[in-house]
Amino acid sequence: MYPPRNFPPRRVQKIRENVNEAIRAPQVRAVFPDGSVDVMPTQAAVRRAQEMGLDLIVIAPTADPPVAKAMDYGQWQYEKKKKDHEAKKKQHVILVKEIKFRPNTDDHDYDFKKKNATRFLKEGNRVKAVVQFRGREIAHVDLGQKLLQRFSADLKEVGLAEGNPKLEGRNAHVIISPLKKDAPAKVKEPSKPVIPSANPNPGASGPGSGTPPQTPPATH
Repeated sequence: MYPPRNFPPRRVQKIRENVNEAIRAPQVRAVFPDGSVDVMPTQAAVRRAQEMGLDLIVIAPTADPPVAKAMDYGQWQYEKKKKDHEAKKKQHVILVKEIKFRPNTDDHDYDFKKKNATRFLKEGNRVKAVVQFRGREIAHVDLGQKLLQRFSADLKEVGLAEGNPKLEGRNAHVIISPLKKDAPAKVKEPSKPVIPSANPNPGASGPGSGTPPQTPPATH
């Protein structure tokens, strides 16, 4: 009996969808580097792209017929990853940051949590302020509601409370959303100065008027 051979595992070649022979549409609107655009059978478009040393890649699969472009697959993949990365950097995911209080929270702890909430709101996130009641503290719900109202008022410069505090079980909470940034104020253009006419009185004579100056009659 021969000993088993330790062959390395075979690599499964990943099929590139919407590229060359993997394009399922019978015909495509093919775009080539020379600027020509032709509606042609897919196989013919693939052959023409390969003759140029390029790949045929579908860039608009929902069009009728699908739009395919002849380009280098590696370059296209690099540009696509770059665009996806830039889009991901620009998008902002709004999070809900939870800040917990007790009905008897002291001023030092309150100021520290208010500072954190201000930072969260300036970053564009929402803040959920929660007051937790334990044991007999549930009999003093009004203290927790007053604390949340005070907290919302102290953050009015950077956030707006979404309604009044609500009581759910043994917790009272309020959600504060960041204020929308105001659009930049438009700069008003200075008004042009009004230049008075050379002859404000149309009936007057003199330089600039259409009537020559009258000479007084001579006296003998």
